[in-house]
Amino acid sequence: MNAFKVIAFTHKHLPFESIGNLHIALEEQDRVLGNLKTHFQFEELLYLSTCNRIELMICGEGEFNKARIAELLHFLNPRLSETDLQELSAGAEVLLAEAAISHVLKLASSLESLVIGEREIITQVRKAYEHCNALGLTGDFIRLLIKQTIETAKEIYTKTNIAKNPVSVASLAYRQLRDLGIKNDARIVFVGAGETNTTLAAYFKKHKFANFTVFNRSLENAQKLADTLNGNAFELPELLSYHKGFDVLIVCTGSSEAIISKDIYHHLRNREVGKKVIIDLSLPANVEAEVSLDPLVNYIDINSIRSKAEANLQLRKNEIEKCEEIIAEKARHFNALYRERKVELAFGEVPKQVRAIKDLAIKEVFAREINLLDANGKEVLDKVLSYMEKKYNAVAIKTAKDVLLERE
Repeated sequence: MNAFKVIAFTHKHLPFESIGNLHIALEEQDRVLGNLKTHFQFEELLYLSTCNRIELMICGEGEFNKARIAELLHFLNPRLSETDLQELSAGAEVLLAEAAISHVLKLASSLESLVIGEREIITQVRKAYEHCNALGLTGDFIRLLIKQTIETAKEIYTKTNIAKNPVSVASLAYRQLRDLGIKNDARIVFVGAGETNTTLAAYFKKHKFANFTVFNRSLENAQKLADTLNGNAFELPELLSYHKGFDVLIVCTGSSEAIISKDIYHHLRNREVGKKVIIDLSLPANVEAEVSLDPLVNYIDINSIRSKAEANLQLRKNEIEKCEEIIAEKARHFNALYRERKVELAFGEVPKQVRAIKDLAIKEVFAREINLLDANGKEVLDKVLSYMEKKYNAVAIKTAKDVLLERE
């Protein structure tokens, strides 16, 4: 338990632009995180990236002062400048042992989110675990913790009103868009077909928008989103050959670099006059700063959503106390589960040793006597020994749990 820690880079202490520098593209995570785990000799590692946070869940020895965090950051992104490293190291939140466990439970229950009560985070945590587990980065402790975390979040969403009239980053972005008076025949172009854009698309569909085009690295995924909208799908490079213009451009991809450059933006505008709307919910931003500052652009990003999120927090404050009570109880329950699991692992060799003793007794120590028995006698003896073996293992482990857990 003491070896578990969380290093968090979040909207609470750092600007979104800085957090975005720590985003690792999905196809790069195997190499980058594998090297990170090996270099620091972590036993387990989970990497979580959302639109407002990067978090590392770690099982491993050693303290994390600013110098060691800077070394870790260099592994995540070797292109970071000395100024970047200092800013990120200073803004990092390091949580240890029980505090780290409580943080993870709060995280998946949305209490640490930019938008309190948003449900997307539970899916993001689960997918991050599944991906890191598939890469061989996680082990028994994180597996047990994530299982408890998902159960805790589900209970909170069921037993409290923290997610009543749910809002999310996507829903707040959509509300800002509607406040601009966008008409239902607006030409809407999606760049990216991931979870956030899919959520936004559902709002557009619900409110009877009808003119959609989807660009994505994977044409298959672009087509899936386009099919739900009765729109058209294209691969990402075809942005430069698209000539139908847009009224609303929605960008959210896993790219660590800007996709909508000044040149692509002007190409997509197609010499049209009048204001355009760009929603960029990527981390890091996928729209170049020069484009976002264009006076002909209404630009909606994570920063512009922050004030709406703070108002949402005020509305949900009464529920947060109820959630924290549940989390405190679940944290205590996890501690008990973990101690039991330690006993199980410690006694993992006992059944093998008992069986080896039984086999030695049958085949060598009492072999002569057993050979004098008839077939029925041998069968009965085998049943008796198997029964005793099973019961002994159960009693031994239960007794060990009772004694060790009572001591703790």
